[in-house]
Amino acid sequence: MLAAVIGLAGMGAAFGVILGIASKKFAVEVDPKVDAIMQIVPGANCGACGQPGCGGYAEAVVAGTVDPRCCAPGGALLYERIAAIMGTEVSDYEERQVAQLLCQGGIGQSKMLYRYKGIEDCAAALAAFKGPKACNYGCVRLGSCAKVCPFNAIEFGADGLPVVDYYKCTGCNKCVLECPQNILKLVDITRLAHVRCLNVDKGKDAKAVCSVACIKCKLCEKNCPEDAIHVVPSGSGTVAIIDYAKCTNCGICVTKCPTKAIDMISPIAEKVILQMKDHVDEDLQRSESSKSK
Repeated sequence: MLAAVIGLAGMGAAFGVILGIASKKFAVEVDPKVDAIMQIVPGANCGACGQPGCGGYAEAVVAGTVDPRCCAPGGALLYERIAAIMGTEVSDYEERQVAQLLCQGGIGQSKMLYRYKGIEDCAAALAAFKGPKACNYGCVRLGSCAKVCPFNAIEFGADGLPVVDYYKCTGCNKCVLECPQNILKLVDITRLAHVRCLNVDKGKDAKAVCSVACIKCKLCEKNCPEDAIHVVPSGSGTVAIIDYAKCTNCGICVTKCPTKAIDMISPIAEKVILQMKDHVDEDLQRSESSKSK
């Protein structure tokens, strides 16, 4: 009995030694840079970067097969940290973007042609006589954008229009691609002024179907000190467009617009944006601190 126990113990020890040697011999070395990047990525595993999760993203960045900027949730701050890990200089990078709804035609602002009762899908509603709204360019308000958002960043306000939560939005672009009216657009998060109307019809016709429509009066264009906004041809008509490269968020166009088609993100939302940046920076600092312990 004792001999059997000793024999089994000896076999166990021998197998342990063999496995130990094999694990060292056949071990797959992991680049320490991959581990370092994994410590600071958001960990959402959203796949927006085109890689199979955050681990795949970290490996691809180290291998040089993807641009670090393709991580929408991490944004510019993550790219700065990755540049430090990789030992490269921080070149010009795209600022973090969020979805902006370019329509204010909610309940009470836009006229309805009929009451829609059917599939709760914007594209399906538009297939039925171009949708229930008199405006052919506005939000259908059936929530297709919210349904495809993987981060639950889109909710609906009292006016029936989708509201983007800047804390949650990662700029993954899924809502933009889903919108059949093309009125959702990714914009740098620090851009505060937005023309929230894409109706290209003449001013009189646009105002007839929506009280907050752009009437192409060009008061915004005439009063902008930076020459950052113009009424330009679009489709069968014209529309006001902001050149964000020139816009300084002065808000003059907002005050001059007679229909309030141009909107300035509220001070509360602006505060949220600034707080969000602070929180991201603090999270990264905590991550670095815990890693050094």
